[in-house]
Amino acid sequence: MSNSDWSDTPDPHAAATPRRRVDAWSVLRIAVMVFGLFSLGFWGYWSWRLPLPGLVFMIGAPLFAAVVWYLFRSSRSPIETDLVGKTIVELALVVAAGGAWISIGHPVVGVVFIVVAAVSGLVAFRRETR
Repeated sequence: MSNSDWSDTPDPHAAATPRRRVDAWSVLRIAVMVFGLFSLGFWGYWSWRLPLPGLVFMIGAPLFAAVVWYLFRSSRSPIETDLVGKTIVELALVVAAGGAWISIGHPVVGVVFIVVAAVSGLVAFRRETR
């Protein structure tokens, strides 16, 4: 018999990182991000002739936005950015996606997207600054 008492040993799986809570605001935030990327891709498809310029903008615009978001706005960003910088980056990406809809002739979609993204961004800002 061993001198160790294993009954006091904590369960290693219980010490795992806590799961992030998922609520309606988090789902809306993800939907806004996905729709923003879709908007930029759709703008690239609709505004540029295929094959070469259309494909470059259809793939490049959402990819560029995703990389900028990751580098400066993401919670796992490798670059330290203050709250003002994060706000500027998010505002630029939201306006670009909303402006894409406006430029292809759907201003209502663009304005509604900007308003919904602004509300989502304000809620996220309030949560980050608690």
